[in-house]
Amino acid sequence: EVQLVESGGGLVQAGGSLRLSCAASGFTFDDYAIGWFAQAPGKEREGVSCISSSDTSTYYEDSVKGRFTISSDNAKNTVDLQMNSLKPEDTAVYYCAAYPLGPDGSTCQPYRPPFGSWGQGTQVTVSS
Repeated sequence: EVQLVESGGGLVQAGGSLRLSCAASGFTFDDYAIGWFAQAPGKEREGVSCISSSDTSTYYEDSVKGRFTISSDNAKNTVDLQMNSLKPEDTAVYYCAAYPLGPDGSTCQPYRPPFGSWGQGTQVTVSS
């Protein structure tokens, strides 16, 4: 069974940092993309960043570029999202998901429907 469990969220003041972690199990970590997605109150879930387990290439949405860093540890089947210089607009429930690699077979774009169900996510709240 494909399972991804998010952790590391919390309440932080604007300008602060958090490190989210995604622990994956039930599938071979290689040859998949892992993405972090955020769902703010009243909004749809949107992609934030992703990483390819094939070539470790990464992708960031413009809104987080330069502030967030995604990394993976294929031996441990974990993907972390280091979030620095947090802003109130980063407040959301953050989810991780595994999905097939892109058409070229190596990159994590475009985002695709995830394997299995969405997890419970982890709440990130940034106060002003």
